[in-house]
Amino acid sequence: MTSEILNILIRANLAGGAAILVVLALRIPARRAFGPEVAYRLWMAPVLAAAATLIPRIAPGAVHNSLSVAAFGASPTWIAVAWVLGLLAAGALLWRAQARFIAEARAGRAGPSVVGVIAPRILMPPDDGRYTAEERELVRAHEREHVARRDPRAGALAAAFQCLAWFNPLVHVAAHFMRLDQEFACDAAVTRRYPRSRALYAKTLLKTQLAATPLPFGCYWPARGQHPLEVRVRLLKGPRQHSGLTGPILIASGVLCAAVAAWAAQPPIPPAPVPVSIVYRELGRSGHMTVLLVSVPRGAWNHHAAPKA
Repeated sequence: MTSEILNILIRANLAGGAAILVVLALRIPARRAFGPEVAYRLWMAPVLAAAATLIPRIAPGAVHNSLSVAAFGASPTWIAVAWVLGLLAAGALLWRAQARFIAEARAGRAGPSVVGVIAPRILMPPDDGRYTAEERELVRAHEREHVARRDPRAGALAAAFQCLAWFNPLVHVAAHFMRLDQEFACDAAVTRRYPRSRALYAKTLLKTQLAATPLPFGCYWPARGQHPLEVRVRLLKGPRQHSGLTGPILIASGVLCAAVAAWAAQPPIPPAPVPVSIVYRELGRSGHMTVLLVSVPRGAWNHHAAPKA
């Protein structure tokens, strides 16, 4: 049982990691072609690819050649213990980061954000005169967009994958860039609703104090990597993307293909053996005739019939 669970974990990480590499290569071209909101949906591909490996692929007469943890030269039990310890350590680190962010936010040093998953709440910067009423309304609209799009739940799902696959660096890279793309998509949604406030929105972004402490369970304006303000303001200067169906259809098709490819790449599982019941019956009073009756379920013989000579 332990070995099978670890095999499932390995297959899910291989499929999800391959999908992450594809998304990292396509996220910027997709953003330029279809806009940040459509490009953000690419991050569904690693989730669905990993989930597709949980669906077994059964092929009649196939030989099961699944990747085994024995190939790593370690006992499955010890690997499972190490994985559980790593999961607990990763969860503790994320929980600590959550507590530190909330402490920074209460001290007014974390910038606007949405905190929480089940019942998210908006944290606004203090009304100390830094923002005008119009700017505060744009900040509030940005955070409300996060809540409406259920972005805190997506962030929590990313944090859960970071715990489950703590040993996979691609998962942590994906979580970082997914959150950045999440912010870009929110910016695009707000400027679409307030098309005449693009310049004011860019000015508001430049005023915002970005958080240096990550927020695992919520949405915030991060300050890591290439400065997010530079990218976000540059995107606001770009032309507005069309609202056609070409982009969403292409992205949805690509995500679906990733899930199907991950499922098809699994080694097929051989079918269960056909139950055969053998009954001996003696006919005749003399007992000189013996009949062997073999009972095979209907429909099973066609898949398991012996090949012709």
